[in-house]
Amino acid sequence: MAGIKYWLWLRTRHGLSNQICTRLLEQFGDPEKIYFAAPEDYLQTEGVTKAQLSALADKKLDRAEAVLEDCERLGVRILSCTDAAYPSRLRAIPDAPCVLYYKGIWPDFDSEAAVALIGTRKATPYGIRIGERLGYELSKGGAYVVSGLAAGGDAAGHRGALLAGARTAAVLGGGIDVVYPAENRALFEDIAVNGVLISEYPPGTEPRGPHFLERNRIISGLSVGVIVVEAALRSGTMNTVRHAAEQGRDVYAVPGPVDAPFSQGCNRLLQEGAGVVTRAWDVLREWQSRFPDKIEMGVFDVPPSVGRTAPHRETEANVPAEPKHQETAVDNAEELAYIDLKSAREHFTDDQIEVLQTLSQKPMGVDDIAELSQIPVRRVLSALTVLEIEELVRQESGSRYTLRAVLTE
Repeated sequence: MAGIKYWLWLRTRHGLSNQICTRLLEQFGDPEKIYFAAPEDYLQTEGVTKAQLSALADKKLDRAEAVLEDCERLGVRILSCTDAAYPSRLRAIPDAPCVLYYKGIWPDFDSEAAVALIGTRKATPYGIRIGERLGYELSKGGAYVVSGLAAGGDAAGHRGALLAGARTAAVLGGGIDVVYPAENRALFEDIAVNGVLISEYPPGTEPRGPHFLERNRIISGLSVGVIVVEAALRSGTMNTVRHAAEQGRDVYAVPGPVDAPFSQGCNRLLQEGAGVVTRAWDVLREWQSRFPDKIEMGVFDVPPSVGRTAPHRETEANVPAEPKHQETAVDNAEELAYIDLKSAREHFTDDQIEVLQTLSQKPMGVDDIAELSQIPVRRVLSALTVLEIEELVRQESGSRYTLRAVLTE
């Protein structure tokens, strides 16, 4: 893109907010004209302060050129807000970032059923499991998962999308080359290859608290709606929800126990009218008409209660009643799937196979499964998420799991 160094010059001026940059662009047309403007011309832009005038008077391009060199070295691409690939739905928000850095496969966000799947960093095992399951189901159904790559809930949503073989977008609170948190390095690298990493900060920028709050508007801005899996009443997750509401996005929440601290935010949102989400279908059915070429409803089972209407009495009156049948233990016996482990290895990961072999018809807790299989708890939860979706595992009370299959060699 011609004149990219002037975009970088503009965005590296100290103290220049996105709002001021946007006003300057509206007045001058492009950053090159802003660069060559006289100091007195800047005074015509509403809201420009003396400190910002001083920053604009600095015409050095060394910082911009250094950022450009870093991007070329790291394989990072740059989008300006006037670029054709820049998402229209993001450009429309009041404080849209003038410049975005990205690494990976850039999607056409405007045509994607993009959903922000977010949750607390201190996610419970329940939150991680539901986050991964929703990420998986949404992706299988044709949605595009967007989140913030934070520990806990965000990471769970990304993992679910990748487990589904889909792409996912991670909006960072630091430079595109800075892994944060360190525990998400493998996920960071996976998304760089199989999705896209996005930041409004130049490479090398260290993550800071305010950055995470600022990036939240981008997460919601790229998306059609936001799903909250777990959140405290006062949290960064709820900050994203506020941005979503201001931007006119759909807001959904996963219900949780009334006495659970990290379900209080979700339950409050539900009280205020947010959509209830227990499966991906709850969202996808509302979006199908908006994204008919994206949403695939036949990919997973639709809950039988969806779409049912009150019975027609006149029709029922003409239908002979079925003979009453006394249920027996055989009638109530669960039909189990038969899994050939040799062929299953082509479709399931080593962790998933190991978890299947560890489980039995007797309920087992996650810690017990991890101890017997010698697999870390985080990976056990990921495996259980997929196996539960495949209906090979069932969750019982108390976060315990049982095998719903007969394994054969």
